[in-house]
Amino acid sequence: MKRKIKYFLIIVTLLFLTTGCTTYLKDKEGKVITNEKTGQNLVENILCKPEDEETLKLYEEAEFDLKDLPSCVCNEEKKQDNKDEEIVKTDEQEKEDSEKKEDNKKEDKDNTEEEEKQEEVVNETGTESEKCEELSIFNGKYEGLWTSIFVKPLAWVILFFGKLLGKFGLGLIITSILIRVVLLPFTKKTVVQSEKMKEIQPEINRIEKKYADKDQNDREVMMQKSQDMMMLYKKYNFNPMAGCLISFIQLPILMAFLDAINRVPAIFEENFLGFHLGTTPKIGITSGNWLYIILTILVAVTTFFSLVKSQNNATNDQMGKQTKTMMNAFTIMIIVMSVFMSSALNIYWIVSNGFTLIQNQLIKRSIK
Repeated sequence: MKRKIKYFLIIVTLLFLTTGCTTYLKDKEGKVITNEKTGQNLVENILCKPEDEETLKLYEEAEFDLKDLPSCVCNEEKKQDNKDEEIVKTDEQEKEDSEKKEDNKKEDKDNTEEEEKQEEVVNETGTESEKCEELSIFNGKYEGLWTSIFVKPLAWVILFFGKLLGKFGLGLIITSILIRVVLLPFTKKTVVQSEKMKEIQPEINRIEKKYADKDQNDREVMMQKSQDMMMLYKKYNFNPMAGCLISFIQLPILMAFLDAINRVPAIFEENFLGFHLGTTPKIGITSGNWLYIILTILVAVTTFFSLVKSQNNATNDQMGKQTKTMMNAFTIMIIVMSVFMSSALNIYWIVSNGFTLIQNQLIKRSIK
């Protein structure tokens, strides 16, 4: 089992290193460019074109050409093909007109009309399909397994529900819940393993106490202890490594979802439930809008209770103290991070934690 986990970690690491994730736009000095109005860092490998004028200006000042977005390349080729076809049609029309022309004035007039139509085609096809609302899973050039298989489909789902419901914030929430529902079988196994751990913890403590006074460097003693533990696990059909493996299986999907959120500008340009989704609580609060502190409080509460509910109450005193220390440290870290994260990511974290709490309680009741 340890080997399987090791191989899985290697695969996930290689996936991140070879195909990448969110990369941020930097200036000539190598510093990440931040929108001072919202506190949001500008993403370099965005999946679609932003529409906010201030954001577009920042990209322009950074000399970043939004026409070269990878996800729009195939569309641009299609547009060029359509443009060429239109030009061919225009040329043919000009020949017919020249044959039928009665005077030079009529020919000049026809040519002028055709040129205006051609310019309209170029203008329409040059910008419309670059918008986030027009993002397609199959648009653009191949960007690696990570983006093509995980990130872009999840971004499309968020945008699909956002367009359907009229708010990208709702699309974000619906997609968050759908992911948790899809991961339900893995979540259930994790909860079952946690409940089994609580059940067998007293017996584990007895085994630990049995060998506490013996030489821990004695190979035979350690082998005997290991055998006792294995017999105990077999008795209760418990795999101590299963919970870790299940968590690692879920990790790529959850990371891809965060990546998808970061790489879709349309999400951060929207106002939802009184929050500008691209604005961080730090900027919101310092600007005098204390409503943003609600996000940080909800992140803190949902994170704390999700950790408390997942804690093994049957652990010994020493392990319990260590777990409590780690839980408090993690909660503080998340609270600090939430202050500097966009409102969109804060809302995702709150919804995900809240739904998981309810989901786990229902699973525990079904087990009992």
